[in-house]
Amino acid sequence: MSGKLLSKLKQLMWYTTACRQLQALYCEKISKTSPAVLILPSSCRKSPNFQNSSYTTNAFASCAFNQTRTFSMKQTKNMGKPKIPNVKQAKFEVEIKQVMTVAELAQAMNKDIDHVYEALLHTSLDLDSLEPDSILNEEWIKEAIKKSGMKYKWAKLTESKVKENKDAQKRPPADPSQLVLRPPVVTIMGHVDHGKTTLLDSLRKTQVAAMEAGGITQHIGAFLVQLPSGEKITFLDTPGHAAFSAMRARGAHVTDIVVLVVAADDGVMKQTIESINHAKTANVPIILAINKCDKHEANPERVKKELLSYGVVCEEYGGDVQAVHISAVKGENIMALAEATVALAEMLELKADPMGMVEGIVIESRTDKGKGPITTAIIQRGTLKKGCVLVAGKAWAKVRLMYDENNKGIAQAGPSTPVEIVGWKNLPSAGDEILEVESEHRAREVVEFRNYVEGQEKMQEDQQIIDAKQKEHRDVYKKERESLSHLTWRQRRAAMYKANKHLLACRPKEKAEKDQLTLPIVIKGDVDGSVEAIMDILDTYDADEECELDVVYVAVGDISENDVNLAETFSGIVYGFNVDVSKAVQQIAAKKGIQIKLHKVIYKLIDDLKEELCNKLPPTVEENEIGKASVLAIFNVTVGKKKVQVAGCRVQKGHLERKMKFKLLRSGDEIWKGSLTTLKHHKDDVQSVKTGMDCGVSLDGDIDFEPGDELVCFKEVEKQQVISWDPGF
Repeated sequence: MSGKLLSKLKQLMWYTTACRQLQALYCEKISKTSPAVLILPSSCRKSPNFQNSSYTTNAFASCAFNQTRTFSMKQTKNMGKPKIPNVKQAKFEVEIKQVMTVAELAQAMNKDIDHVYEALLHTSLDLDSLEPDSILNEEWIKEAIKKSGMKYKWAKLTESKVKENKDAQKRPPADPSQLVLRPPVVTIMGHVDHGKTTLLDSLRKTQVAAMEAGGITQHIGAFLVQLPSGEKITFLDTPGHAAFSAMRARGAHVTDIVVLVVAADDGVMKQTIESINHAKTANVPIILAINKCDKHEANPERVKKELLSYGVVCEEYGGDVQAVHISAVKGENIMALAEATVALAEMLELKADPMGMVEGIVIESRTDKGKGPITTAIIQRGTLKKGCVLVAGKAWAKVRLMYDENNKGIAQAGPSTPVEIVGWKNLPSAGDEILEVESEHRAREVVEFRNYVEGQEKMQEDQQIIDAKQKEHRDVYKKERESLSHLTWRQRRAAMYKANKHLLACRPKEKAEKDQLTLPIVIKGDVDGSVEAIMDILDTYDADEECELDVVYVAVGDISENDVNLAETFSGIVYGFNVDVSKAVQQIAAKKGIQIKLHKVIYKLIDDLKEELCNKLPPTVEENEIGKASVLAIFNVTVGKKKVQVAGCRVQKGHLERKMKFKLLRSGDEIWKGSLTTLKHHKDDVQSVKTGMDCGVSLDGDIDFEPGDELVCFKEVEKQQVISWDPGF
């Protein structure tokens, strides 16, 4: 227990004191920049070990480190492990409705449309039929959201008020005391080229027929004819061509009397029968005009007897149909026909109300360069004046100008008067009902409501089609699932992946172009009725398997630059019927390589269209037989190190040419087709062998000949296919 031991004991006490002071400083969070004052005993400071700086420093550092580590561990134990906040990522909420389109769902999910397609990829939904505006029901909306890792919430239901019916309505029937006599509306009907327009020309004393393209009427013409006796008759001249069935039907439904024109030398034809049916459907009386009675081959009695089988019984046979024998070209008996018409009109006691709001019907509509949209109409009730606001279909007008059939301005038009109306904001369709309304604001309301009703009806029709397609696809999907029901879920998933693998390579939005042939066309016509007739013919197109006919755009008016641009977009053709095209538009079309085809006669337009469809079809290859030979014997010849079979033949018919194609027939069945490697006569190589000559041939294929085989030489000729579509004329 000497001084050394005492010195070490003092040093230990100093270490302990220093560590306690350091711990206190740490706990009190004294700033590092503050000086730390350590109170040491004087004996320690005077100690020789303390004077050794390295020893002192190391000892102090060691003590401080150990104490700090101990303190840190204690604090960590007391404080516990630091907790990492376990925050779950909130799922994106999508507001959904019971029915949504693909585009609406993508917008609600804040994704693009392709994301929706991918989410619905391995489902029973037919992705090939999906478009951005296709409607998805609740099941597929939820499925897409679930597969996208989102959650849904129902959108707040807004009470949708039932839209008030703001359509224009007809007035109730007028008081009989207010009715006045009106001229009869007479429609001339019959087969093409039976003389309807010539008859009307005789009545009007004008050359109407000379203005018709191809000598056939292609529009409904409305004319007011005043007879020498003073009576007025409104005539409608309907086309007799097969293409204009809709016009004849429309003419029959707006008329009071039908004059059925039948050629005495031709008899009852197809459009004659159709005209009779239209008149019976509309419950309109018929007057029979037997035309061309001046011809030697005319037989009016035969015509009357033929009409008996169609329910048209003339007065001579105990019926009520008046029959007048006429010659429209020579003007014979024209007045007798007019008198018969007036007499029948008097029996019918045709009256109308000339007061109040106007009612009428659109006979024809067209676009004029200077006047804009124009309609030919017949007023049925009221008196039309300038400034009247009219509604027809989804179009409305404030009447600016009115013209008669001679293009003369008129101030007013009463019942049964044909009139051309200028002032339409857009073009109504032929056959639309005209109603007068109180103001322009009211007219806009009516048109808006009619557009709304049409949109609702179209949506319902589309939904029915979509539901039918989805049901069909679900049935197919169920059958596929049933066929995989015996597999495990892993095997089933692998099988479905293989079956749908091709869908992954090409998204529905990136569909490849169809291999099917297509002919896109743009159609412009002079009047609405002509366009309607063309579309009625195109509706009969039934050869989509051969070449699809795509009607891109249909409108009334002259061909414009927009039509050319549209045709360029679809690589199509522009067809114009009775319309003009400016030189500037022609130059633009020529520069862009777009064909513009103008026609004045409807059947020529259809023939041209058929020719274009035929040109789209690939040519067929026909085999024209040149010669035929019979195999008589077979030889094996060594050529180099290879044995080649050679057939000894005799030409039975025509001749054989080495450069042509050949086929080998056995018992009538073709077993080989190709070319000859050699053609020899005796030992000489020849290019052709004629009838009755013997020859030796070897083929380019490994075929064994047999005696009795036939070798046919033929020439392949390409032939243009003909479309199977038959428009009916």
